[in-house]
Amino acid sequence: MSQITQILIVVFAFVWVVIASNQVAKFFQRIKLPLITGFLLSGILIGPYGLQLVQYDSVPKLDFINYTALSFIAIVAGSELYLKEIRNSFKSILWNTFSQLIITFTVISVSVYFLEFIPFLSQMNKTSKIAVAILSGSIFVAKSPSSVVAVINEMRAKGRFTKMAISVTVLLDVLVIILFTVCLTLANNLIHDTSINIIFLLAILLEFIITFLLGYILSKFLKLLLSIKISNFLRAVFLLVVGFSVYKLSGFIEQISLEYFGLEFIIEPLLVCIIASFLVTNYSKYRDELTLVIKESGPAVYAAFFTLAGATLSIDILLDIWLIAFIIFGIYMMALVLSSVIGNTLARNPKLYGRVGWMPFITQAGVGFALIYEISHSFPSWGTEFSTIIIAVIVLNQIIGPPLFKWAIKMAGESHLPKNLSDTNNRSALIFGLEHQSINLARDLQKENYIVEIASVEKRKNIPYIKGLRIHFLESLNVNCLHNIEVNAFSTIILMLSDGENYKVCRLLFNYFENKIVVVRLFDSIFADKFHELGALVVDPATAISKLIEQFVRSPITASLILGEEDKKALVDIKVSDRNLHGIALRNLRLPPDVLILSVKRKGQMLISHGYTRLRRGDIVTVVGSVNSLEDLSLQFEE
Repeated sequence: MSQITQILIVVFAFVWVVIASNQVAKFFQRIKLPLITGFLLSGILIGPYGLQLVQYDSVPKLDFINYTALSFIAIVAGSELYLKEIRNSFKSILWNTFSQLIITFTVISVSVYFLEFIPFLSQMNKTSKIAVAILSGSIFVAKSPSSVVAVINEMRAKGRFTKMAISVTVLLDVLVIILFTVCLTLANNLIHDTSINIIFLLAILLEFIITFLLGYILSKFLKLLLSIKISNFLRAVFLLVVGFSVYKLSGFIEQISLEYFGLEFIIEPLLVCIIASFLVTNYSKYRDELTLVIKESGPAVYAAFFTLAGATLSIDILLDIWLIAFIIFGIYMMALVLSSVIGNTLARNPKLYGRVGWMPFITQAGVGFALIYEISHSFPSWGTEFSTIIIAVIVLNQIIGPPLFKWAIKMAGESHLPKNLSDTNNRSALIFGLEHQSINLARDLQKENYIVEIASVEKRKNIPYIKGLRIHFLESLNVNCLHNIEVNAFSTIILMLSDGENYKVCRLLFNYFENKIVVVRLFDSIFADKFHELGALVVDPATAISKLIEQFVRSPITASLILGEEDKKALVDIKVSDRNLHGIALRNLRLPPDVLILSVKRKGQMLISHGYTRLRRGDIVTVVGSVNSLEDLSLQFEE
């Protein structure tokens, strides 16, 4: 059997295993554990110490999967660093980033150097120990943007603390590649006993110049790829092929430089990919296209990479070093706490940030695993033992980190999970009047995740029980009765009583309660001006049908959106209250791919909107998109 045939058989078997691994990982997600943990455990199950579906001799044949996935992870890290979103918190982000970088690297490096009971480390000389120590320190600087984003989305977190957490996480993932590149070069020289002189320093400088040049060239290629009108599937395939090619080119440069110059130029492919995606994200018009490709192809890439990582994990070594893993984990926690206190103190953040500011940075995943693989591949004599220890610590981080980050978000008061009516007053409505139309309206609003209640002036004995709807029975229409049903807790009031009763309630609302949206259904259009003078929105059934038919003639799609006939699509107005969005152009917003901004209304005036229109706090933005995406966008626009 030819080698190519063997590789194809191994790859096909592995793809089949990854599909099963993805299903197993989803089970772990249901029990509140990270997907990555499920992938790793699935890999262990199918590996040499489990069902033996993947043997050690098969791993080299799957190296291209690792290379491809690593380049993809680097592209994801670079795309997360969007400068326009962190400009207003730059000082706090920088202090926390550099405190995490310096303190974590120093504490872990020093600790690993003096941990004499690590089996493979006790046999090394001092220079080799230093090499292992600085490589360990650099790995623990890496974080997990994907895990942080997952927790933020789950908690619907929004605020200064949340923005700092995700920004520091992403920035550290970029800086750690630069740090790791330097440490890997130093480690090679220390282990191979190469002298550090001016030529060595110039070689490092030249390595960075070549790396940044290759990153720039790759960004141009990515822009070209994203500009071509092809399916996102083909874009993802080409993106992965390009990433794999970067690794092959890096190896070729190392080989040529050693052969012709006597020096090994280490071009870090992860850094090349990060630079390229950073440039595309911040300095091109293809940011949204790149984000969409990453979003659609990411789950499959992560499943393959982490499943293979679990399959190659040496369980026999893990059973011997579990105590060492717990010790390093404890040291890592102490380093995070210390860096959080120092960083938030220097940034003059609230004291609470110093106490809980270390919790978002526990989790490690993509880039951390990428660096481990690089070390394991570069130093095969001790790389397997090293990678097993560090992976064990990272698994602990993945289990402990997300729950602590959730707790930190709650402590900072930035969780927007609905708990009761007062917490969801921007998605709540009170309908006056009990009839078939009001009940149907309530059901439709509930499907859009609104909290809906009905106020009725009918006699209690005439009202049947309606499942899932709370009904308030009013003795009369006066201020006290409206206070008793907590009208102020609702953002929207809908009046579906008689015209006289509607007008009475409308006057009470605008005279005695906070400003809110009031929608009135009329029976006689002669009263429309009276409601308009109060500031209510009027729906006149006599003209609404003709207007709706006219809209169907002029724009059937828009009319279908208004009636909710477009599957899972909605049309909403969102108020911009986040000060970080003040002054940002529409073209620079990071919108969900299925959301479109239709118009911007400012101080009652409709603006002719385009990509260069700059938002202001208080603007009302009309958007269309899926319900889930609109909820995320609403959270993004809120203060």
